[in-house]
Amino acid sequence: MKFSDVVIIGKGPAGISCALYTHRAGFRTVVVGKDLGALAGAEKIENYYGLSSPTSGTELVLAGVEQARRLGIEVADDEVLSVEAGDGFTVSAVRESYSARAVLLATGKKRGAPKIKGLDRFTGRGVSYCAVCDGFFYRGKRLALLGNSRYALHEYEELSHFTREITLCTGGREPEGAFPPSLPIRREKLLALEGDERARRLVFESGRDLEIDGVFVAEGTASAADFAAKIGVAAENGSVLADENGRTNLPGLFAAGDCTGGFLQVASAVSGGARAAQGIIAYLRGKTAP
Repeated sequence: MKFSDVVIIGKGPAGISCALYTHRAGFRTVVVGKDLGALAGAEKIENYYGLSSPTSGTELVLAGVEQARRLGIEVADDEVLSVEAGDGFTVSAVRESYSARAVLLATGKKRGAPKIKGLDRFTGRGVSYCAVCDGFFYRGKRLALLGNSRYALHEYEELSHFTREITLCTGGREPEGAFPPSLPIRREKLLALEGDERARRLVFESGRDLEIDGVFVAEGTASAADFAAKIGVAAENGSVLADENGRTNLPGLFAAGDCTGGFLQVASAVSGGARAAQGIIAYLRGKTAP
């Protein structure tokens, strides 16, 4: 377990911007992020201050990470699996766990869910995105877990406390991580989710189906909204609710960047990260945020 004043989840513009300020304010800061986020898909960026020529999103993010490291900020290339609140916070990643006095969610925003007919229709009626939140309600039930990554493995471990009747559905991909050999795995591509007032069966492109009582979605990596839901932080339409200084309804838990919604641009993410840093600094110093 590593101890830090601030753990920032996400190494994009919002996360790195925040880290620059909290580090210079004298607080031990760790940035943890698996990948480069949505910016990795940006071929050319021209509408951001200070660029003498177009740059790719990947180049811009890597420059920010290098800037942080040059100043002595620890930036860990790791995937965060969970955030737990108690006396401070515990942030658990694949390779390391962190104890922090304050946490910033800056993971960006998921750009989509699995394209399965009926998934939206049954959300809240047999479809869940949070094992910690809803696993209890499916004790002894037949569940399908959609995903193939380490995040899906983490959700499986949570669900396995409530039922053994779990089938992993990878949607045509190979599983990543140490899933138990006893876990049934369906690798076929998914076509639709069917049912009546609740989800009842998954239909595969092969024409075969899987009778279920519930579906848990764990695609890709956990988003800020996923973390928020599990520790009681308010969110709306997939965006974490935070004030102008990044404060959420949970003291010590802040959010900035695309995960808070609004204008999804680099400039606003950098600004949001800086404002959240001021909120975090004030919180850690026991003062009222400006």
